[in-house]
Amino acid sequence: MTENPSWAITGERLQKVLARAGFGSRRACEDLIAGGRVLVNGQAAMLGRRVDPDTDRIEVDGVPVSIATGLVYYLLNKPTGVISTVQDPQGRPTVTDLVPREPRVYPVGRLDGDSEGLLLVTNDGELTQRLTHPSFGIEKEYLVQVNGRPSRGAIRRLREGVELEDGLTAPARASLVEPDLVKIVIHEGRNRQVRRMLEAVGHPVKRLLRTRIGPIADRDLAPGQWRSLTTEELRALERASGPAK
Repeated sequence: MTENPSWAITGERLQKVLARAGFGSRRACEDLIAGGRVLVNGQAAMLGRRVDPDTDRIEVDGVPVSIATGLVYYLLNKPTGVISTVQDPQGRPTVTDLVPREPRVYPVGRLDGDSEGLLLVTNDGELTQRLTHPSFGIEKEYLVQVNGRPSRGAIRRLREGVELEDGLTAPARASLVEPDLVKIVIHEGRNRQVRRMLEAVGHPVKRLLRTRIGPIADRDLAPGQWRSLTTEELRALERASGPAK
C-alpha cells in the first residue's frame, strides 16, 4: 500500500485557504482547483490538497497569492515631512511611526519627504518585490502643482519621454488639469523622477501628491491616516503585479 504524501495529511485544505484569501466560497475555490487554475509549488493542485500557508507557494491563473499568516497590508496617506524609511538617522518622523508597530512593516518603494499621498506599507516581502521590480510596470499616478503654465510642447515631452541624467524616461501619460496642475502617470521608479521630469521641461514642482498606486486609490483617506487593504484590493494588486511582462 502506497503511503500518502505528507501534504495529504497535514496543513489546511487548499479550498479553505483560497476562500479565506478572498477567492469566493469554498465551492467556488473547489471549481478553481478542478479547473486546473491553481498551482502549489509549481504543480497543478488536486481537490483535497492540503497546504501550509506559511511555506507553500500558491498561484491562481499564474499570479502568486499572498496567503501566509501574519501578513498585513496598509494604505497610508503620507504627509509632507515624513520619511519613507523605517528609521531616520536625523530623527525625522517616518512612515512606520504612523502605522501599528507590530508586526514590523516596511514601505513599498519611496515617496520623498517633500511629497505626499498614497504609500503601501507591508511585511509581505514577495509582493513588495513584485510591486517595485521594473519588469512589472506598476502604474503610479500623481497630481503636480508646478511653477508656470506648461505648454502643449512641455506636456508632449512628458508623454514622449524626458532625457534625464540617468537616461531617457519611459513615455508617461500626462495632461493639464488646471493652468498650473499636471496629472501624470508613470510606471518607472527612479529617484524623485516626477520632480526631475517637470524640472527638465521648465516647470519646477511646488506640490506633489500621489493619488493612485496600480489599482489602489482612496480620496477619503486624510493625510497621516492609514487603513488596511481590502481583500479585493489585495487581489487586484496581485493581478497587477504578475506575471512579469
